[in-house]
Amino acid sequence: MDYLIGIDLGTSATKTILADENGQILSSSSCAYPLKEVNNGWAEQNPEDWKRAVLFTVKDVIKKARIDGHKVRGIGLSGQMHGLVMLDEQGEVIRDSIIWCDQRAGEETEKMQNLLSMKDWLSITGNPPIAGWTAAKILWVKKHEPELYQRCRHILLPKDYIRWIITGKYAADVSDASGMQLMDVKNRCWSEKVLHCLEIDRSLLGELYESWEPVGCVLPQIAREWGISEQCVVAAGASDNAAAALGTGIVEEGQAFTTIGTSAIVYSHLDHYKEVPEGGLHLCCCAVPGCWHTMGGPQSAGLSVEWFKEKFCQNLMMQAREKDMDFFELLNTKIKDVPPGSSRLIYLPFLMGERTPHMRAWYRGSFVGLNIIHDQAHMLRAIMEGVGYCLADCNDLLKETGVEVTTMRLCGGGSKSPVWREILASLYGCPVRTLKQEEGPAFGAVILAGVSVGVFPGVKEACRQFIQEDQLTETDIQQEKIYQHYHQIYQKIYEALKDSLYELAFCE
Repeated sequence: MDYLIGIDLGTSATKTILADENGQILSSSSCAYPLKEVNNGWAEQNPEDWKRAVLFTVKDVIKKARIDGHKVRGIGLSGQMHGLVMLDEQGEVIRDSIIWCDQRAGEETEKMQNLLSMKDWLSITGNPPIAGWTAAKILWVKKHEPELYQRCRHILLPKDYIRWIITGKYAADVSDASGMQLMDVKNRCWSEKVLHCLEIDRSLLGELYESWEPVGCVLPQIAREWGISEQCVVAAGASDNAAAALGTGIVEEGQAFTTIGTSAIVYSHLDHYKEVPEGGLHLCCCAVPGCWHTMGGPQSAGLSVEWFKEKFCQNLMMQAREKDMDFFELLNTKIKDVPPGSSRLIYLPFLMGERTPHMRAWYRGSFVGLNIIHDQAHMLRAIMEGVGYCLADCNDLLKETGVEVTTMRLCGGGSKSPVWREILASLYGCPVRTLKQEEGPAFGAVILAGVSVGVFPGVKEACRQFIQEDQLTETDIQQEKIYQHYHQIYQKIYEALKDSLYELAFCE
C-alpha cells in the first residue's frame, strides 16, 4: 500500500493529512500560529512558525496512522496566497512575511498603474494592480526597507518557502504564482515586461511548474526526522483556492465552489482563458493543467465573525463553555430565528479592505441601520449576510463573462452553518451542496501528490473518483426575493459610503 501526504499552510494553522492510494484519509493533524497586526491594515506572520507547524504535523500524521513512513511516496503542498517571503544568500528569512490580507501597499498600486496601462495589467497578469498581492508588497519593501531588499536573493510564496525547507528547491507553481502579479497568466510563465517595469530581478524568483509536477525529493535530514524515504517526491502544489477546487471536485467549466474561512471566495473553473471585464474578479491559472479559474470575495468573512466574537461576545463564549458547546453551534441556535435581512441591518464585510469586486485597499467595514431592537444575534446574522452579498456580487460578475454556474459546492468552516448555507442558496439563486469528505485544500494537495508519483492517473480522474456530495440546500423562493431587495440596498450603501471611507482612511 502506498501513502500520500497533503499539507495545507493556512492563515491560522497548518493542516496535514495522510491518505492511502484509495483516497482514504487515515490521519490528520493541525498546528496553529499567530497573526501579527503591526499597524492598521497590516498583517504579518513569522515563517519559522510555519516551518515548525509543518515539521510537527507531518511527523504526527505518520505516527497517528501507524504506518511505515518509508511507504509515503509523495507529498503535496497547498498554501495561503500572495504572502511575501524574502530570503538572503544563505537561505535565511530576512523579515516576517507580509501576508495576503495586508493592505499597506496602496501607494505602490498607484505607482504600478502609472508604469503600465490598465489594459496591459489585465492582458498580462489577468488582474489590475492589487495592494494585497505580492508585487505591490515587493515595491513597498524596496521603498521603505531598502537595506533589507538589498540583502534579498530569493522571493517565495508561503508554501514555496516550506518546499525550500523540505527539498532545498526554489520553485513556484503556476496557480499560486498567478497571485504574485508577476506572471503572464495566459501563457503560464513569468512576464519579462512586468519584471522589467517593476525593476525586479528574474533571478529572485523560482522556476515555474504545473501544480502536479514533481519538483524534488525530501532532503535527507528531513526524511530522517519524519521517518520517511529520501525518495519521497514533493509536488509543486497549488494555491489554497486552487487546491480547494480539487478537494471539492471543481474541475469542469460550469462548476464552482464557495469556501468560507478567514476569508471567503467564490471560485469557478474555466477550461479556456477568458479576460474578466474590468478585472472585477481575480483570474489565475488553476491546478488542472492548461486551465484557469476566477475567484472573488471578501477578505474578512470568518474573520468578521471571529472579530465580533472576541470583541463583543464574551457572554456567549461563557454560555458555550457552560453548556459544553462549540461557540459556532451556539451561534447558529441564536441566529436561526432572526429574519432574513436581520431586521433591516446591513453589514459591509471589509475589516481588512476590499479586494473584489472593487479592489479598494482603504475600504473598511460598517454596520448600517443599527436600531435599539438589534442585539448580538442580529449583528451576527448581518455579518453572515454581508459576506453573502459580497459573494453574490462576485457571482454576478462571473455571469457577465458568459459562465453560468450549474453546480455550487461549499467548503470551509462556514459551510457547516445551515443558516449560512440558506443565505448563499438564496443569493446565488441555485442549490448549494456540501461534501461527504470535507478536507478542502489538504485533500487537493494529496491528489497532486498522487498524480505526481503516478498513484493517480490524472487530476480530473482523481477528483471524479474521490469527491462525493453530501447535504443539499435548496433555494427558498420567498427568501430569494427578500435577499434580492437587501442585496440592492447593500450595493447602494457601498456606493454612498466609498468617498467618505476614503477620506476617513487618510485622516490624521
